[in-house]
Amino acid sequence: MSDFLLPDIGEGIVECEVVEWRVAEGDKIEEDQPIVEVMTDKALVEITAPEAGVVTKLYVAQGQIAKVHAPLYAYQASGGNDTDEQVGSQASNKKSETEPESAQSSANKRPREQPQALDVVSGHINDKVPASPAVRRLVREHCLKLSDIAGSGKEGRVLKEDVLAHLDQTSQSSALPSQEPGQTVLKAPAESQAPRVEPLRGVRAVMAKRMVEAASTIPHFHYGEEIDVTALLALRVRLKPLAEAKGERLTLMPFFMKALALAVGEEPIMNAQLNAAGDALHYYPQCNIGMAVDSAAGLMVPNIKGVERLTLLEIAREVGRLTNAARDGRVDQADLKGGTISVSNIGALGGTYAAPIINAPEGAIVAIGKTQWLPRFDEQGEVQRRAIMTITWAGDHRFIDGGTIARFCNAWKGFLEAPETMLLHLG
Repeated sequence: MSDFLLPDIGEGIVECEVVEWRVAEGDKIEEDQPIVEVMTDKALVEITAPEAGVVTKLYVAQGQIAKVHAPLYAYQASGGNDTDEQVGSQASNKKSETEPESAQSSANKRPREQPQALDVVSGHINDKVPASPAVRRLVREHCLKLSDIAGSGKEGRVLKEDVLAHLDQTSQSSALPSQEPGQTVLKAPAESQAPRVEPLRGVRAVMAKRMVEAASTIPHFHYGEEIDVTALLALRVRLKPLAEAKGERLTLMPFFMKALALAVGEEPIMNAQLNAAGDALHYYPQCNIGMAVDSAAGLMVPNIKGVERLTLLEIAREVGRLTNAARDGRVDQADLKGGTISVSNIGALGGTYAAPIINAPEGAIVAIGKTQWLPRFDEQGEVQRRAIMTITWAGDHRFIDGGTIARFCNAWKGFLEAPETMLLHLG
């Protein structure tokens, strides 16, 4: 019998949370079969079997923390059908020797063909309802039973929206207790309601640590501006059907990123990073733009590599891929490393202004607010209806000064307000 040790996942990670076991003790496994999903402080990682055999013990329960280089599970390597049957027989005999047969133990026996995973947090049976790991995590955090939630996805798949709707319905039901005619219902005092305690783990834990470090070690300089995106919106309307014909969803984000990469060409220091000693600047030859994604697991900032050489369609494809991966908690480690500058589209959630915190070790980040139709004067003094978008830059004031960020923002603004000018810079 061999112990499978949790491998070094990289990036200095020393522990991770067991999100979901795909197997149970006594199950046969094949080489490269998915065994367990673990959540690191960056993303969800799927661990596969190194060889065929039979699982004999799970050392770490679902929802608990596993240590790198510590045993994760034990298995008996397969030597053929006789070996598998022998292992199963030994496990059965061992159990009969240590535990007397009872009605309760007989009731707990289940066929191997229909394993069911126990949700450690809620104490409910999972019942293998189709749902993504991020949704399962959300269900566990709220101590719910997945089978109680009506799924609106394909083949009854439970989506994040279904969980939130179930929570909303439950809160409304609890807020309106049944009442007999003529009966007065007294509300329980707020002091009697104990708060729900949730350990800070995974992506949220690393977000908390890095935001504190960035806010306390980097002198932030903020710069706000308004951008008239009327012409950009009209251009997107014209290009959207062409993009859809090629299977891509064209949002405004690819335009923001492309214009940003072009503006970096005029102010390369905005794409630079200060070294750990604080005595040298590293200028990066390519613009790897990170985008903040609000996922169920917490804030993730995957980045698109080499935006300066990509077309709008290629950027749109990457935006869609990384957004979906982040919301499912399945971003590859390579997509989270190597960012040089970041964009946070807070306007997608309705925000107008924000003061973003730099995603260290990068030197700058921009928060994009929502677009509003507002009255503005034209060159002739006439009032027109224009689409105005608010933005706020945050720069590392150790090497980015006010003049630099103003010139850079003006170049970026120029590309967005007159998007056809970007054609002059495309290779």
